[in-house]
This record gives sequence, C-alpha cells and structure tokens, in this order.
Amino acid sequence: MQRYHYLAQCRHDVDPLVNFRDMEHELLERMKEADVHHLSLFHYGSKLFLYYESPLNDLDPHSFFRQCDSGLEPWPGADTPRSWVPMMDIFHYQQPVSAEHWRRSHPSPKPYARIAHLKPEQVASYIFYHYQYQEERPGDGDKYGMIALYENLLFFYSESPATIEPPPYTGRLDTANTPSDWQAAMDPHFIMWDQDAGKPLAWLEIPLLLQLEGKAYDEEHVR
Repeated sequence: MQRYHYLAQCRHDVDPLVNFRDMEHELLERMKEADVHHLSLFHYGSKLFLYYESPLNDLDPHSFFRQCDSGLEPWPGADTPRSWVPMMDIFHYQQPVSAEHWRRSHPSPKPYARIAHLKPEQVASYIFYHYQYQEERPGDGDKYGMIALYENLLFFYSESPATIEPPPYTGRLDTANTPSDWQAAMDPHFIMWDQDAGKPLAWLEIPLLLQLEGKAYDEEHVR
C-alpha cells in the first residue's frame, strides 16, 4: 500500500468550497479506475491538501483528478505541466506492510489535518528529530498519522478515532535519544500562527473539504 500527499493552489477567482465539493460521483468513478482509496481533500485559503492511498506505485493525481485542473494554478519545476506537487513523507507513526495490516478497524474514521510553517534554518533539525522519534518509537501515536513537507510547509494527516496499536516491525534505531520534553524541543522550530486571543499556535487545524473512503477496497481485498 502506497500513501500519497499533494499540494495545489487554486486560481485567484476559484472558491474551493464551490468548485471542489460537488464532484463525488465523477471522482468515485475515476478512483475506481485508478485503484485509489481513502481519499481526503483539505483546504486552507486557496491551498488544497490531498491525501490518498493505493496499492499502485507512482500514481499521480492528475490521472484521476483531471476535472480540477482548470481551477488550479500551474506549478513550475517539471518537464510536463502539473497542478499538484508532491509533499515528502518526513514522519509516520507506522508504515503499511500489507493490505491486511493497513485495513481500518474503525468503520468510518474521520480524517483531519493540521498545517505548520518551519523556520527555514530549522528544517534539517526538525527532520532529524522526527526520523529519530519515528525509528525509536514506532507505533507511538495514531497508526495513520503522518507528516509531509513541501519547502517549509508541514501537512499533518491523522484520523479520528485514533488507532493505537503496535506495528508488526521494529524501528531502525535501537537508541533512546528522543527528547523527553518533546514540546519544548519542537517549539523553536516553528513560525507561529498569530491568534486574536490566546497564545500563538504552532499547528493550525484546516477544514476537510471532501472525503471518499473507498470501503469497497477494504471489503474486496481484505477479509
């Protein structure tokens, strides 16, 4: 099972609430053709954050999200035009090892997401700490929780209720260097979100725009 996470930018005259919420039927058909499952689309302002899973490798969202392209800004930096850019997995509580292992135990989990900005000079430190934590303490949080990165923008994906269970593997590190006061170690890494009331936030929860779980996949492939 592969996990995918992408970022897109809406055109200035496009409202994501209007343009991307009424596409469930067409998208379900294309997801079935592309073998895509557990798709979630979040938004913040004009930015779109896409998460989905598939047993296929290198499954680009342009192959099944074509109806969105006209409402998205083109993204430079590739040989062919693109609207979605990949975000890099820099942390996960667990990684899928099989379809059986990755099947949801909760019947209808609700995906949620948060975003944050790293200080550019702290990106390497943040990745270092998270790789260490990931490999020293696999399974320490929600089974489906993960963090992806684009430039200094972080996207945290998770599901509720959380699935807490030990992974069927051990981490790559046998050390125990993860800071005991994790919050104190992390706070210096962030550009905080200013809040009208209360203290500044490192992580900001963003709205879920679209959720398509792909239950047929679980029922057909894993029993």
